Amino acid sequence: MEFNHKPVLLNECIEGLNIKSNGIYVDGTLGGAGHSKEILKKLSKDGLLIGIDRDEEAICVAKERLSEYNNVKFVHDNHDNIKEILENLDIFGADGILLDLGVSSYQLDEKNRGFSYMSEARLDMRMDKSQDLDAEEVINTYSEEKLSKIIFEYGEEKFSKIIAKKICEERKKKKIETTSELVDIIQKSVPVKSDGHPAKRTFQAIRIEVNDEIKPLYNTIINSIDALKPNGRLCVITFHSLEDRAVKNAFIDSIGKCTCPPDLPYCVCGAVSKGKIITKKPILPSLEEQNINSRSKSAKLRIFERNGE
Repeated sequence: MEFNHKPVLLNECIEGLNIKSNGIYVDGTLGGAGHSKEILKKLSKDGLLIGIDRDEEAICVAKERLSEYNNVKFVHDNHDNIKEILENLDIFGADGILLDLGVSSYQLDEKNRGFSYMSEARLDMRMDKSQDLDAEEVINTYSEEKLSKIIFEYGEEKFSKIIAKKICEERKKKKIETTSELVDIIQKSVPVKSDGHPAKRTFQAIRIEVNDEIKPLYNTIINSIDALKPNGRLCVITFHSLEDRAVKNAFIDSIGKCTCPPDLPYCVCGAVSKGKIITKKPILPSLEEQNINSRSKSAKLRIFERNGE
């Protein structure tokens, strides 16, 4: 299958990274290499791009699409490990880092990956197919309470308790193994809704749980900021309210805002600023981009700049 993926907020990201031709840049979510290719166009032969992805298929496609460039290092790993990845490459400061969070269009469209509620497939949903935990295990082994919590928090699904209860009832009769089986259970659990497919929120929630997309994110953002050179920039695109909240909180904590009571004569909380937030409000895609690329509709871009020397 062709790896189709329109890079979201492309021009805004390239502008936000403030690219130096001889700089070191990291695309922590390489995907179809859409963002990476534009970064490379602005780099000289003395510049370097490090492309990271947990999906080996994405790495293979990116290598082919970026084959004309000699200044790229490809890493099959999770961007949550960015600190260790850069240290292993003997790189101790990046001029810019980009994180485009969430699932790629290719992963959704590739039927055998099990991400989509529109296609028949084994319940998988792993971005990194070498990991053990998959959607089938989550659906068939998690307690009703834990399933309900995940579906409510990660999917923002108000019928989470009913869906979790029905899943647990059905798996007692037979192991739930395919996407269509799960979709059928969800459709029988909730009333018809006007805001899209009834399985959309549950599938999103299970995917986030399988790939542990939320819990490490705050620390990933902090580590990414720490990995920047002076005046280096971090651009992060989010698609989910919990993602955006984690990024926003990490940015706020990194500016070192003093939390001391206002009546104290001097700061005692030890707040230290790592830099400044470039985007007071997140950058949103234009209406034109939203019409061209429906995936961009929920996208938000936030940018942080590390302190200068």
